[in-house]
Amino acid sequence: MTLHIRSFRAVLLAGLAVVPVQQASSPTAAVQELLSADRSFAAASAKTDLITGLSAMLADDAMMGLPGGKFADGRAAVVEGLKLNALNVKSRAEWTPIRGGISADALHGFTFGYMTVIREDGTRVPFKYLSYWMKGPAGWRVAVYRRGLRKEGTPDLTEMPPSLPAALAPESKDAAAITGYRESLALTEKAFSDEAQRIGLGPAFAKYGSPDAANMGGPDDATFLIGAEAVAGGVGGGGPSTGSPVNWSSDKVIVASSGDFGVSIGMIRQNKPEAGRASAFPFFTIWRRASPNAPWRYIAE
Repeated sequence: MTLHIRSFRAVLLAGLAVVPVQQASSPTAAVQELLSADRSFAAASAKTDLITGLSAMLADDAMMGLPGGKFADGRAAVVEGLKLNALNVKSRAEWTPIRGGISADALHGFTFGYMTVIREDGTRVPFKYLSYWMKGPAGWRVAVYRRGLRKEGTPDLTEMPPSLPAALAPESKDAAAITGYRESLALTEKAFSDEAQRIGLGPAFAKYGSPDAANMGGPDDATFLIGAEAVAGGVGGGGPSTGSPVNWSSDKVIVASSGDFGVSIGMIRQNKPEAGRASAFPFFTIWRRASPNAPWRYIAE
């Protein structure tokens, strides 16, 4: 009897053990798995209301910027933030990802694309979105999310070439190394802002961006801005040739264990706040680098 009890305990403990996350066979396979997850959530969302559709893909600790210069921190807070707009409750959201990127450990990634929100009266409102994803035992879930209005028009939904590492690497459990990666990304974000104060927003965005970087642009942009130079022109256009009207820094940084991929989350602050206007607003920027020793460059924001 004692032997049987011990055997039962062993089986029970084995069943309670954390199930390891299975790694994809290649960078291409990993990013296609992520894109497939995004498409699956989109297909399910098209059959339900916007809040149910979006919240289904969120991690428990997901974050999303809200009006008024703050972040919703946690899935429940994001849901409440979406409910602030009463139209969301009876609207539907459909979306299509057009690009994905993946970390070398294949556990972090991003997708971005185009969304249409269908109001209760049939009105169709065009959006763009950007998601930072993390993979766990339950699969891919969104850790940080942003969507924004875009100019009306039919966007090109052709899938862009993905942002990939040269090769996959095993997940690292080296806590000290991961802390170092996180700190180096926060320092890069701060250096990015500091340099913008000296040389201007446009030149700083050109310097710190990947050649294939993407920026959501504003509500008057029908598409994403693609390429560091295009991003620099969009962000710095019309601004001073030197100096910056804003500064920013990281309040939270999430990095892949492979040290090549991460997201910086924080607030953009007006250097000269104006009465009656928000003095700060939330941002997140996704970064990657060729190796843990290479310089960070933003890839999507």
